[in-house]
Amino acid sequence: MPRIVQLLASPAHRFVGRPADGPAPAPPGELVDEVRIRAGLGIVGDRYFGQPAHREASVTVIAQESLPPGADLTQVRRNVLTAGLAVDDLVGRVLVLDSGAGPVRLRVHTRAHPCAWMDVTVGPGAWKALRGRGGVRCEPLTDGLLRVGRLAVTVEA
Repeated sequence: MPRIVQLLASPAHRFVGRPADGPAPAPPGELVDEVRIRAGLGIVGDRYFGQPAHREASVTVIAQESLPPGADLTQVRRNVLTAGLAVDDLVGRVLVLDSGAGPVRLRVHTRAHPCAWMDVTVGPGAWKALRGRGGVRCEPLTDGLLRVGRLAVTVEA
């Protein structure tokens, strides 16, 4: 059964400058048990919330199966880590996630391509290994709440 493994809502950008310099320190509390999503705006409290340049990419989703063992959202800077859901093949579709508080509809616009930071935060070779498996960038179509735990999933055309 699909599930949400982790959720990240970070008010800060951590990958600034050059990867060789290392990421900025993580703000406290960026891994959370639930996130509130607003249609057209993103995740409340996240660094991309309400940013016009990120409206179609304000929620990012990645499959745990794409990551090496032990890697998590603090390393890849995506918002939703799922298990049992192949998200990378959903570009152009609407992903409907319900973690028990009602459905949240996300239009999957593009793949979230990995960057050179992955070799620093996840480990050597991660940048290349995550190509085509770096998750997806989504636009929220409805308001709602996502929680860590079991997940009902529907994919619409």
